[in-house]
Amino acid sequence: MLLIPAIDLKDGKCVRLRQGRMDDETVFGDDPVAVAVRWRDAGARRLHLVDLNGAFAGAPVNGDAIRAIAAACPDLPIQVGGGIRDERTIAAYLDAGVTWCIIGTQAVKEPDFVARACHAFPNNVIVGLDAKDGQVAINGWAVVTDHRVQELARRFESDGVAAIVYTDIGRDGMLTGPNVEATVGLADAIAVPVIASGGITSLEDVRALATVADRGAGGGILGAITGRAIYEGTLDFGEGQRLADALAGSGGG
Repeated sequence: MLLIPAIDLKDGKCVRLRQGRMDDETVFGDDPVAVAVRWRDAGARRLHLVDLNGAFAGAPVNGDAIRAIAAACPDLPIQVGGGIRDERTIAAYLDAGVTWCIIGTQAVKEPDFVARACHAFPNNVIVGLDAKDGQVAINGWAVVTDHRVQELARRFESDGVAAIVYTDIGRDGMLTGPNVEATVGLADAIAVPVIASGGITSLEDVRALATVADRGAGGGILGAITGRAIYEGTLDFGEGQRLADALAGSGGG
C-alpha cells in the first residue's frame, strides 16, 4: 500500500483545509515545488495534488504550480484533482507530465464524461468520490447529493477508471483516523483499486489500512493519501511507508 502525500494548492500556496472549508485553512508552504521535492526525497512513490481554487472555480487555477511540480519531479507519478471538467484540461495536464487526472464533481454531474475520458485517455483517469455519511458531495464538498458512493463507483468501474479515490469528508483534515470500515466496504464492492483519503493521522492508522489492503474484489486498497498529519508531524512519512511495505511483505497489506 502506498502512502501518498497530499499537496493542496490555494492561491499558489500549500495549505490544508478542515472538512473542505476554504475559510478554515492552514498554510504549510509558499513554495509548492520545494514541498513536492521534500516528499519525493522522503521516499514518496506517488503525489496527490489538488487545485482547491479550481475545485470551486470549475477550471484550473493553480495549473502553473502543478506544471512546475511535474517538471521538477519527472520520474514521480502524480495524480491531480480540482477543476477538471473537460477533456482539454486532462490532455493539458498529461502533456505537462501528470500521470492521472482525478474527476470529481463532473463525474457526478455528467457521468458520461468519465466514459469519454477513459476512452480518450486509457489508464489515466481516476474518479474521486467524496462522501458524507455515505452520500456523495460535489462542488468542493459544498453540496451533498442523493447518490451513494458504491452505486456510482460500480458505474465508473465499468467505464474503465484506473482507481477510485474515496474521501470521508467528516474526517478530512481533522486528524481523527480514517474510515476503515467504509473504505474496505467500497473495496469489497468494486474490482478497481481504492485510494483512501481523510483522517490518516498516525502509524496506527497506516497499520489499520495496510492490514486490510488486500481486501476487495480485485484492486484492494492501493494507497492512502495523507496531508495534515505529515505536515504537523503526527505521522512521519518515511516511517509510515516503511510500515506499509513491511506489512505488505508479510502478507498483511
